[in-house]
Amino acid sequence: MSAEKRRHVGSAAPRREDARLITGRGRFVDGVRLPGSAHAVVLRSEVPHGRVRGCDVEKARAAAGVVDVITVEDARGMELPCGGLGPDRPTHYPVLADTVRYVGQPIAVVVAETAEAAHDAAALVDVDIEPLPAVVGLETAMAPGAALLYPEWETNVGTDFPLGDAEAATTVAEHVVEMTFRLARVAPRPIEPRGVVADYDGETLTVRTGTQAPHFVRDHLAVALGLPVNAVRVLGCDVGGGFGAKEHVYPDEVLICLAAVRLRGPVRWSEAPGDHLAATLHARDATHRGRLALDADGRFVALHCDIIGDLGAHASNAGAGPLVVSAVMSPGPYRFDTVGARVRGVVTTTTPTGSYRGFGQPEVTWTRERLIDEAARRLGVDPVDLRLRNMLDAHERPVSTGMGQEYDSGDYAAGLRTLRDQVRSGHVEDGRRRGIGFSCHVEMTGVGPSMVMKAEGYLAGGFENAVVRMEPDASVTVHTGLTGMGQGIETTLAQVAADELGVPLDHVRVVLGDTAVTPYSPIGSIASRSLAVGGGAVIHAATALRDKLFTIAAHRLEVAPGDLEIADGTVRVHGVPGAEVALADLATSAWRGWDLPDGVRPGLDEQATYDPPAYLYSSGAHAAAVAVDPLTGAVEIEGYWVVNDSGVLVNPAIVDGQLRGGVVQGIGMALYEQVSYSPDGQPSAFYDLPTAVEAPNIDIVHHQTPSPVTPGGTKGVGESGTISSPAAVGNAIAAALPEIADRITATPLTPRFLHRTLTDRNR
Repeated sequence: MSAEKRRHVGSAAPRREDARLITGRGRFVDGVRLPGSAHAVVLRSEVPHGRVRGCDVEKARAAAGVVDVITVEDARGMELPCGGLGPDRPTHYPVLADTVRYVGQPIAVVVAETAEAAHDAAALVDVDIEPLPAVVGLETAMAPGAALLYPEWETNVGTDFPLGDAEAATTVAEHVVEMTFRLARVAPRPIEPRGVVADYDGETLTVRTGTQAPHFVRDHLAVALGLPVNAVRVLGCDVGGGFGAKEHVYPDEVLICLAAVRLRGPVRWSEAPGDHLAATLHARDATHRGRLALDADGRFVALHCDIIGDLGAHASNAGAGPLVVSAVMSPGPYRFDTVGARVRGVVTTTTPTGSYRGFGQPEVTWTRERLIDEAARRLGVDPVDLRLRNMLDAHERPVSTGMGQEYDSGDYAAGLRTLRDQVRSGHVEDGRRRGIGFSCHVEMTGVGPSMVMKAEGYLAGGFENAVVRMEPDASVTVHTGLTGMGQGIETTLAQVAADELGVPLDHVRVVLGDTAVTPYSPIGSIASRSLAVGGGAVIHAATALRDKLFTIAAHRLEVAPGDLEIADGTVRVHGVPGAEVALADLATSAWRGWDLPDGVRPGLDEQATYDPPAYLYSSGAHAAAVAVDPLTGAVEIEGYWVVNDSGVLVNPAIVDGQLRGGVVQGIGMALYEQVSYSPDGQPSAFYDLPTAVEAPNIDIVHHQTPSPVTPGGTKGVGESGTISSPAAVGNAIAAALPEIADRITATPLTPRFLHRTLTDRNR
């Protein structure tokens, strides 16, 4: 649809999800109450590494109210897929195993008539574990003679391969900046923990869960449980925060479903708040040895990054994917003669790591942007000017990077110049040191072309399906396998459909995430793809439906379909007053099979599939202004600015919300968040998060360079705020504290670290 015909795309239409959510009518899994539900408790390992020699459950089975106890023998042979690490590495891991490799690993499940009875009985289970050495930290795991998690590998390195080639170039250039960066392990911390309500009636297993990918969960549950796919139904509930942690099915969730199958009735389970930090996947946790080479004029010659990531106890569903994405997205918006990386994934006796908002991109953006700022400091040049000097030319399309990516659209230099003009800072004499830091990124979004995903080792497709139906009264229903998790997908898909079909926005209903009634979505709402890819399917289906309306109306009005338009609830002949037919009249006749042209079937519903031909690349430039107290190391963010390009904006208000939420999560990575382990493998129960008090005012400017790839010109935005924000904050702190700038290398930059580093420097 042409821009002048749009009424809803590009408008800040109110989010239709919000009314029920803010009035307590959200459909969250913990609010599901099925009559006669049993309650499950997952027994978890308190030992980081060991062999399970015995699991005595007799006392638990005999306890009052207990209806089932599931142990490793009951789940023998049940597996879940994991991301590939290499030809000689496993592609699956067991739901329950005889060896434990992290604190929090499931050992057994107790099911009882009440939650209290299940907890009491779980305390009666006697587990005998023969301890094995804990392996915590990359250095420990890779050291000669380290204890092995998988002795058959003869190493703790799960994967090791090169990408690109830039090592040689970084040794002969005029200037080489080499630094080692440490990205802390962090945990997605949604307001709503994971939960499942599973019910089996002897024929169908119905699973209600807060998931980002209902069909993905259904497929894996069916395989793990040995059920036909059509015997499993997953209903995606509202999701109180996903961030990547809820994109797949976990072993404990499979066990709850197994309990429902065994009992032939409903079983409910919610992740205990104390379990979340050990039981749900972590992320980041990597060491980058980065080298940036420049010539005598400050031109970027080469970039190389040696990436070592902590996979945790086993490869998750994401495998080494975040590490690979760090490597391939390392060039960002800059021009290099050569780019290269080495990627290694290492197993340790810690919770597995996997998907989290940004998926490897905040990590490498930290590395690249800190290297650039350090190069500017050493060369005595302005860091913004150094970036602009080396940015890719917006007019050269397609832009191919040294890592094989082809950027679809974006004017990166214009974004940075706009950002520089936005930044404002004041000078206050309060004893604190102030600095402004910049960061730029290009973000891979819109995952992804199905055949590319196959070539990259993903065991799923990247297309989306949509069904768009006009009812007899001309109201419209959109069916999609995507799910809502706060990204406003109900609203934006309704906006797209309303514009394509020329109907009021409140006449469109969007049905999400029920595998029994929605079309197949291979990977669901992940990877900044919901609107870009799912919206493409909706546009194709709605366009086909509009064409059918025109065909029927042209038959009745005795004109060519090309002479028609939709306006004011009618299909009318363009420029001919009175030559029209009401949409509701057309729709009613179509569903009755009346007055249809030859060859046109009754009804008004169309299904379309959109498999994007390429990835989409959003971009952004961020700036942070900080004040650092040198006496305490405390950091306050006094200002924050974003210039973002995610293509055509369907709903600018929703985009702003996504960006602001992502920025705050990135600030958390930079300043606060870290999952720490003791040397003996015990996770800390303390986890610091930013609150509204720490969140700065965030000014946002939008650049819109439409993508030539997607039907609507959109690109992804769900993760955009997270990618540059850690580096912008880090660079701002380095600018405020130039005497320790070369030591601003690790996240989080806590007051304790900054105070100690300043103190050591001044001794």
